[in-house]
Amino acid sequence: MGKRYLVDTNILIAFLERSLPATGQDFVATVIDTEFIISIINRIEILGYHDVSEETRNFIQLASVIELDKSVAEATINIRKSRKVKLPDAIIAATAIANDLTLITRNKKDFQQIPNVEIVDPFSVTAENVARLLGD
Repeated sequence: MGKRYLVDTNILIAFLERSLPATGQDFVATVIDTEFIISIINRIEILGYHDVSEETRNFIQLASVIELDKSVAEATINIRKSRKVKLPDAIIAATAIANDLTLITRNKKDFQQIPNVEIVDPFSVTAENVARLLGD
């Protein structure tokens, strides 16, 4: 796989609930099987629910979690100075930017306004563009 991806919370939930379209579900499964990366914010959001299943806990344990470091903090500051973005979304976007990752999210509205964030919405992935997205 050529590109590397950061999986957003809304996609993790949809993936676990199997509510993604079949092509999107397969795409996300391939990403997760290849290199499962989330930000610390995604980990907090998922595990912060009051009723998290053991299956979800175990699933999140499989992920590589990118912590909030100086490069992510600086990118977050730059985003917040230039755009009106919620802090968690700014940190997620900054994590993608600082680590050269493409963000997999359905929340295009909030992230499209941030320069240098490449987004893939698995609800819009087609069989024709999966190979390109996976770098095959």
